[in-house]
Amino acid sequence: MPHSVEAEGVGCLFGFPIAHSLSPLFHQTSYDDLGIPWKFTFLESKSIHEFLEFIRNPKCYVGSAVTMPHKVAIMDHLDGLTDEGREVGAVNTIIIREEQGRRKYIGTNTDVFGIRESFYQNVSDRSLLDGKPGLVIGSGGAARSAVYALRRMMNCKPVYIVNRFKDEVDQVIQECQSIGFGQNLIHVETVEQAQELAAPGAIVSCIPDFPPTTPEEIRARSVIEAMLNKEQKGAILEMCYHPSPWTELGAIAEKSGWQVILGTEAMIYQGIEQQKLWTGKSLAELPVEKVKAVIHEQLKQSRH
Repeated sequence: MPHSVEAEGVGCLFGFPIAHSLSPLFHQTSYDDLGIPWKFTFLESKSIHEFLEFIRNPKCYVGSAVTMPHKVAIMDHLDGLTDEGREVGAVNTIIIREEQGRRKYIGTNTDVFGIRESFYQNVSDRSLLDGKPGLVIGSGGAARSAVYALRRMMNCKPVYIVNRFKDEVDQVIQECQSIGFGQNLIHVETVEQAQELAAPGAIVSCIPDFPPTTPEEIRARSVIEAMLNKEQKGAILEMCYHPSPWTELGAIAEKSGWQVILGTEAMIYQGIEQQKLWTGKSLAELPVEKVKAVIHEQLKQSRH
């Protein structure tokens, strides 16, 4: 069960560096709108022990977000994991459960819900997505979450992976297979291979917004464009939103006829999932549109 409302409730974002993060603004806006007397702040630190001391304070702690470089390391210090946290192999959220008079700290991963809901809340025809092939661009932690969301939560099959380096994709596939959601993952390495495959319905791009310069990056971009140029179109979630959610790849996809979903949507809906866990509120009860407006205004100001 979520921790009950406390007058001195405090949550935080734990990571390093995190000064640019919109997470505190996001959560504080929601708490204030709901009339919940909680505060959400930063804990910018490389010390897990400092964070553990913070969350063990029963008077104020109500749950926290965790970001790099602690998403994996924090797992060894928790009392348990949800299926999402365990299978993705990374935790971005900590919730509290009371069991037999003892507080237990449980790690979960709401990034996967953020990815799924970015599609489900923005694409009116879900048949374009569910059960169709998916495509993940990249090989880092966000890519693993994307593979999980597409395979486990949206039943996309197969899921194609495009990346600069083969060994990184091999590692992603191996890890996903060992956990149990690595079936039907295909590394797409060439334009010729891409042209022979069925069009994806959902694409998740998990790479920074830099123009390709190396031979490996140029080859990967050509493979991506071969997928985007297929007759059948769907939706692409561009996870990169800092410093701007309007990316070069997003512009290419839009010009090719794809619906582009900004990365702020994934950030917002993973945060909404955190809010649901911490407050016990439903999606309908949370101030989604107000939070969106605040985040987009902040990004606009940062862009200028």
